[in-house]
Amino acid sequence: MLPYRAETPVDPPYWLAAPSKPKLKLPPGATDAHVHIFGPRNRFPFAKDRSYTPSDAPKEMLFALHALLGIEHCVIVQPACHGSDNSVTTDAVAATGQAYRGIALLPITISDAELDRLAAAGLCGARFHYMKHLTKGAAIDEVIAFGKRLAPIGWHLQIHMEAALIADLTPALTRSPVPVVIDHMGRVDASHGLEQPEFRALLALMEDKNVWVKVSGADRITRQGPPYADAIPFARKLVSEFGDRVVWGTDWPHPNHAGPIPDDGMLVDILAEIAPSERQRQALLVDNPQRLYRFAPAKRRAAATGAAS
Repeated sequence: MLPYRAETPVDPPYWLAAPSKPKLKLPPGATDAHVHIFGPRNRFPFAKDRSYTPSDAPKEMLFALHALLGIEHCVIVQPACHGSDNSVTTDAVAATGQAYRGIALLPITISDAELDRLAAAGLCGARFHYMKHLTKGAAIDEVIAFGKRLAPIGWHLQIHMEAALIADLTPALTRSPVPVVIDHMGRVDASHGLEQPEFRALLALMEDKNVWVKVSGADRITRQGPPYADAIPFARKLVSEFGDRVVWGTDWPHPNHAGPIPDDGMLVDILAEIAPSERQRQALLVDNPQRLYRFAPAKRRAAATGAAS
């Protein structure tokens, strides 16, 4: 882990300064269900035990990106670099009047009062990592038991895991008392094809109607690079087979991305291949996320950003 100092040099930006405007017009109420916000760190310091120090990517940058892409709703996922102080996320959610919602990072020892406070602030789920490059968290059985405390406030669990762990974690995940959302298509390796054991394990897990998946991360599972032709079949199959339990996100500002830096306009345009029909895109981008995240009406972003919504 990195020693915490306010003046610690930051990583170069993981995002494009000028992403392209997508050719694909998104349906009204479209949702980006996976983004993060970094800083500004003079207001929201990074966690002392973080494993990376990103350049600032504040809420104003996110709002401007969404205006370009045609996004009305969003899910802001608390980034590991800010740890379990969820202030950077609750601040951004508040600026939208909860037209955007948030996902927390938190210890399972959190008090009921703090859970209630975060729920009132517009957060609706808790994320747990099972990734080698991120801080190790609670054991999966402890997380599933913790889910009993999330049920009364209408929260879900969000799981970010190595593809090799999908089969091992499945028995626990299928015992969850609340919905489970799997990040980034389970982080499978696209070069291994649709028949690989890891993706077959994900498909088997998705047979549980309590489990959802984010068809985000084409840029992470690809081994060919943009426009991610090797990754698209995985997302398309998930949308085709589990169309009522899929959501999508850009993953802006693409933390720890090894490159090439994703063009968020391109990530929107490949939705035409991931969800080829208007009906599929309506479910993926509007109906499913509204059912899972329960957004407030998108009416305050213009006031928050100074841009037309």
